[in-house]
Amino acid sequence: MMRFVLFLCASLFLAGCASHSGDDLQPKTASNVNLHRYQGTWYELARLPMYFQRNCAQSEARYTLMPDGDMSVFNRCLTNQWKWEEARGTATPQVPGKTDKLWVEFNNWFTALLPGVAKGDYWVLYVSDDYKTAIVGSPSRRYMWILSRTPTVNADTREDLLSRARQQGYDTTRLIWRTPDKQMAKSSQ
Repeated sequence: MMRFVLFLCASLFLAGCASHSGDDLQPKTASNVNLHRYQGTWYELARLPMYFQRNCAQSEARYTLMPDGDMSVFNRCLTNQWKWEEARGTATPQVPGKTDKLWVEFNNWFTALLPGVAKGDYWVLYVSDDYKTAIVGSPSRRYMWILSRTPTVNADTREDLLSRARQQGYDTTRLIWRTPDKQMAKSSQ
């Protein structure tokens, strides 16, 4: 678990340090994200590889809006060995009053030692009108997550999300997809 949290912090720190020069090269965000509607559970359908998620077969995140406008973050990942790895943190708007670009910082010994250093970009690139699907990424385009309120989506929705990610310049050929429940059930036998 400690390795998971350490790699999570290091990855977010590196993601936060990497950026393109000039706003015109950065991906476009969803503008105003209603954090009240955004809170709740999101299932990761696919991701661009992050080291700390290397053993994750299925991942999910739970966001809870706090009174100060920040969001508490609870991420968990089920490995192929049926073990849960978990991390808690806080998402804070990068610019007060703007909700499309957030900093995420996880609670662990590293952030306690160096507060504010190990935070990563969490840019909401797209969220559907009904807040059932979303795309989140880093401005460097190195990391990206395709999210849904359900563990699966239909083929049309999947293709729409992939198309939106490609239009933003993300390499969707490198995506790691969520391991289907049926496949997880077979691996446990």
